[in-house]
Amino acid sequence: MCQRFRGDLNGQVLTFGELVSVAEEESAQFGEAVLAEAMVREIKSEEEILNQARAAFQHNLNALKVGLTSGRSFLLGTVGIDLAEGKDQALIDDDLINYALTYTLATEVGNHEIGLQPCAGTGDSCPYTGLIQGLLETGVSEGKVARAAAVILKFGSFFRVGKKTTGCNMEGFGAGAAATAAALTDMRGGAPRQVAQAVVLALSPTMGVPCTPRVMVRGLCATHIGGAILIGNLASNLVLKTSLPVDVDVDVMLAMAARIHVEAAPVITSINLEYLEPYFAKKTQIEPYVDQDVRAKEKESADRIQVRAREEVRSMLKVARPLTGVLGDVVVGGSSMAVGSPANMARICHAMTSGVIRKIEIDLTIDLFSRRAINVPAILMAAIYGTKTGDAEMYKKVLDLPEIKNISVRINKIEEPQVQRIRIQAEGKSAMLDARNRGGGRVAIIHAEPSVEEAVKTAKKLGIEVTD
Repeated sequence: MCQRFRGDLNGQVLTFGELVSVAEEESAQFGEAVLAEAMVREIKSEEEILNQARAAFQHNLNALKVGLTSGRSFLLGTVGIDLAEGKDQALIDDDLINYALTYTLATEVGNHEIGLQPCAGTGDSCPYTGLIQGLLETGVSEGKVARAAAVILKFGSFFRVGKKTTGCNMEGFGAGAAATAAALTDMRGGAPRQVAQAVVLALSPTMGVPCTPRVMVRGLCATHIGGAILIGNLASNLVLKTSLPVDVDVDVMLAMAARIHVEAAPVITSINLEYLEPYFAKKTQIEPYVDQDVRAKEKESADRIQVRAREEVRSMLKVARPLTGVLGDVVVGGSSMAVGSPANMARICHAMTSGVIRKIEIDLTIDLFSRRAINVPAILMAAIYGTKTGDAEMYKKVLDLPEIKNISVRINKIEEPQVQRIRIQAEGKSAMLDARNRGGGRVAIIHAEPSVEEAVKTAKKLGIEVTD
């Protein structure tokens, strides 16, 4: 057991990153550090901590039984029974993960029947319980399962506090993915640092994901709550089985998740309501208590939103590329938004210049500026040589070519959204292009020198799509 925790913590609260450091210093596993800290903080024996960690799931294990045998959720139907009876129809060809998925969904069904006693938030207990029961079902020892429960609850304690508004990123999906990644990585023998890396990977795709009111739509929660198990397992395996670089500190990722949760939820929820409220599940016993005019307006809204949605999709498809031309030019070094569009901006500007280039000044909005390691090589090869985005060889060597040594290059960060701007000073003819990033290799031209007309004509000649 960690020596650092043999004495009093003196009221100090350790972050997850600090807990990882202590475990490393003591050559202990992350789960051992979690237990040692709990023993000192709660003044209990290791056996008491492990027993109580397992006991914390008792209500949810009862809910799981209900979901597997008789539960019928008004949102998920009898999905638990369906999966329990269809043993030859696994959701995934991995016994542990398949059990965990089945039991996660069954636990949610059961909780809808007998009430919630969540470990954190509202939906977190479902993937937590699903994983615990899945481990037991596949022969993992009681001791290892109890330690996994302790690791899960440690992360659950953070998410319970972090959940300050609606959002599955701090509930079933985000919390479940992080806890699953941590528990599986620790159980599989991963080092403390690998546990932290797995949590970082698991959190990444859950950022800003809405829950309520989306959770009131029948069926949709199944892929969120089940996705926690899949994402957590994937994160754990990536860390343990590959050399994938993961540099972000676990505390940074957790703090960002909580901040995004609070600030993004109002925006996401309002859009969510606008589109999905007509699909909210309703109970016939409750509806008579609602004013008839309100119910009539809801019915009208349901008809309107479908018509509107079809028109919105149709308007986008009208300008979409044909099926065989969707991908367009290959984009090296990153996405077509981060790299393709900025590079095409530079190609247009290059084509409007003549003579030896002496200076290049690049203005990038915050998100493009932060990704300069992948887009600046593409911008420079396009600005200096007019190279297309598919030239991987040029992309790799452009920063080392002798020509660039004689060019003054400056990169500026711009606060205004979507800005990608370039000025090329050349001995013959200089040019400037002020554009906005539209992704897909497309550009929106705002201003240009010598003229916008020449820039648009040049783009057309180069086969670059100009949009509004």
